[in-house]
Amino acid sequence: MATPSACNEANPGEIAKAVLMPGDPLRAKFVAEHYLENPVCFNTVRNMLGYTGTYKGRKLSVMGHGMGVPSIGLYTYELYQFYGVDSIIRIGSAGGVADSVHVRDVVIALGASTNSHFADQYRFPGQLCATADYGLLRSAAAAADRLGVKADVGQVFTADQFYNDNEEAGQMYRRFGILALEMETAGLYWTAQRLGKRALSILTISDHIFTGESLSPQDRQDSFREMMEIALETAWKSLD
Repeated sequence: MATPSACNEANPGEIAKAVLMPGDPLRAKFVAEHYLENPVCFNTVRNMLGYTGTYKGRKLSVMGHGMGVPSIGLYTYELYQFYGVDSIIRIGSAGGVADSVHVRDVVIALGASTNSHFADQYRFPGQLCATADYGLLRSAAAAADRLGVKADVGQVFTADQFYNDNEEAGQMYRRFGILALEMETAGLYWTAQRLGKRALSILTISDHIFTGESLSPQDRQDSFREMMEIALETAWKSLD
């Protein structure tokens, strides 16, 4: 059977209505193997692994999205538009900016400021705000409370470059209340808004650009589990 995408070999019906998306496809494999029951791999194209299984009796999928706005924009557009996905939750790492944010903390992105020009394609007559779906956000915050996880809700910055030549950028982000830096959330939120779908980004602080703190491999694994569990509970709830 021909698939609707050159980047995803899944057949229609093989992907759930709710999808968790880490940047690293190996993290998608980890989620599938450790949290989903009877996971089946639906995509190996470009090694962007995707799996569908069940979580607490409900069909759920997880798939990598790669690095940067163009990559997450491509994969999420196809999931929403070609495969009937309703909700996508990004689970990724971020660099802390605000004083209130520390390594191991979870950040739930209310909105994303950005230097990306991804939204220029929409010819929106103004500056289009990249914002989360409120229902998913509220559900994630409640899940964090139930799980006893410290979660900060606020604005992040989606950067088009990992290495920024502007040495003053970090201080400016901080001045405007940005909690953390990452590279994909704005693209996810804009894509969901344009297609009338739901999206949320849940991030773990892996390092802090001002304090120099960073997670050890073991701490990273443990902290990412907290983020994954919040996302799983949120995705499960979205299927009500």
